[in-house]
Amino acid sequence: MQLDKIVGYHKALADPTRLRMLLLLSQGEMNGQALAEKLNLSQPTVTHHAAKLRSAALIKERRDKNTVYFTLNPEFIRKGGEASLQFIFDKGADEMEEESKEQKLKESVLRNFFAKDGRLRQIPAQYKKKLIALQHIVEQLKPGVVYSEKEINTFIKQYHDDCATIRREFIMHQFMYRENDNYELNPREMWTKWESVK
Repeated sequence: MQLDKIVGYHKALADPTRLRMLLLLSQGEMNGQALAEKLNLSQPTVTHHAAKLRSAALIKERRDKNTVYFTLNPEFIRKGGEASLQFIFDKGADEMEEESKEQKLKESVLRNFFAKDGRLRQIPAQYKKKLIALQHIVEQLKPGVVYSEKEINTFIKQYHDDCATIRREFIMHQFMYRENDNYELNPREMWTKWESVK
């Protein structure tokens, strides 16, 4: 697990309300209303915390008409804990160096391919660099929000005029899925990982 993911994992856990939500969900699936009642919180507050947990892949959600149900993602919760311990106690100098190289590559792509106003100068030809650029853009979308094709095009045009190509790349690399011309972010663990590309 990459260092930024380990940090994201701990940031998501670093809140008493979110820890209580995970504790409640360890007993089984619950909807947002039930969580709000158990925690004595408003529905929007629960939605806010759930979004943080979901973006760190600690919980999953499913929709049934207008009701959203949440469940734990136990495998990822365990992986995050194990990765933290491994990073602290077992990380070799070679891995640290590799991670530093990857971080430098990411920074270089963001610096060289994105203008100061945030627009993408050109879609990188190299596969790994292209994935870094696509991920940077897609991270600006909100998890759990369903976007129409028009909304996605408007969003992409903030970064690049060729919205059809970028939209297609989002789908091809599992950043998003499309159903009936509606688009939604996939969970992060489904995204094509640029770090895994040689």
